[in-house]
Amino acid sequence: MYTFEYLSELAQSQHERFFSRELGVPREVDIRAARQKGFATIITGVRRCGKSTLLRQLAGDERENSFFFNFEDIRLSAFDSDDFVRLTRVIGTKHHTRIFLDEVQVVLGWERFVRQMLDDGLEVYVTGSNASLLSQELGTRLTGRHLPVELFPFSFSEFCLLRESHPSQKSLEHYLRHGGFPDYARTENQLLIQQLTDDILHRDIAVRYGIRDVNTLRQLAGYLFANTARPFSATRLTTQLPIKAVSTVLEYIDHLDAAYLILQVPKFSHSEKARLRNPRKAYCIDPAIVTHATLKTTDDLGRKLENLIFLHLRRKCKRIFYFGEQHECDFITFSETGPAAVVQVCYTLNENNLDRELDGAFEALTFFGLSKAVLVTLNQKDCFTRGNQQVDVIAAHEFINAPL
Repeated sequence: MYTFEYLSELAQSQHERFFSRELGVPREVDIRAARQKGFATIITGVRRCGKSTLLRQLAGDERENSFFFNFEDIRLSAFDSDDFVRLTRVIGTKHHTRIFLDEVQVVLGWERFVRQMLDDGLEVYVTGSNASLLSQELGTRLTGRHLPVELFPFSFSEFCLLRESHPSQKSLEHYLRHGGFPDYARTENQLLIQQLTDDILHRDIAVRYGIRDVNTLRQLAGYLFANTARPFSATRLTTQLPIKAVSTVLEYIDHLDAAYLILQVPKFSHSEKARLRNPRKAYCIDPAIVTHATLKTTDDLGRKLENLIFLHLRRKCKRIFYFGEQHECDFITFSETGPAAVVQVCYTLNENNLDRELDGAFEALTFFGLSKAVLVTLNQKDCFTRGNQQVDVIAAHEFINAPL
């Protein structure tokens, strides 16, 4: 617990630091739809993906009207729910109208504080590193009063903007290895990625959910990173890891997903029960983690490219499945009206894999009643037709920069 004077001085210190930071690379995320009077804008994403910088971009030049407060400041280690009363007084004395709250989920009762700010007519923006901000906590006090925004590490386009390079095969290969975490993209210091992964496992998962066996959690995460884009089942994982309960495996995987370290893709089925029962695929939040946070000694470029294409699709669409009947297709995206796109990924097409990749794409087109699919490769271009169906082969850097 802190005094009013202490919180006021700390808020001023954070305010100065916040407005002294660079605006950084403009982000592609469309936040306009989530800015509405009477609603809190909730920005979630993996740790260190640029959420605080996005807040700074949103604040713009409105220095006097904006109040910024970072709840992960080490000087706030004893902050509790009672301190929100004094923090409200601090905001009131400064007559701010726009409130930016960074990583507020670390304090219990934060949603009641946000609700009060909204009731007072203030414009509120909240960031957090856990997807549960959009479920459990928000469901108690902010139902109907919040609008969500997800932020990912730099996309390929943002990465090129940062490095002042043009989208090309060469720049994509670089991104495929180094990814888009802003700090790492600037420095390429692999220790940053290893430390970041550990921080997420400890702070955003182990501490938050009371997990004592952090080593087993780390082993599970490492397994999923090393096997990105491969189907997995919780039952099989109990035979490969020191976790003997399927329920514990599923719980840990959900925690990794909530912290945005992995993102899961189910196998398509019209049956909800089948979707829950069938093996899922896990994709990593950024290529750099696949590169540096595993013990793999070889570059599995095909799965890295598939992971990259998934992230591109996921930034634009949440409803993504993989298809598997007689043949397999990597991604089926859905809009509000039904199946929207069929996307297959293959690093390099050759005589050994061409039929397999095309069969999966054409079977998916027939199953979903669509006429055109895309087959993404590193650098190849081509076009294949069967009847009235077509599969366009396109280079990855061109696919990413083209509208879906």
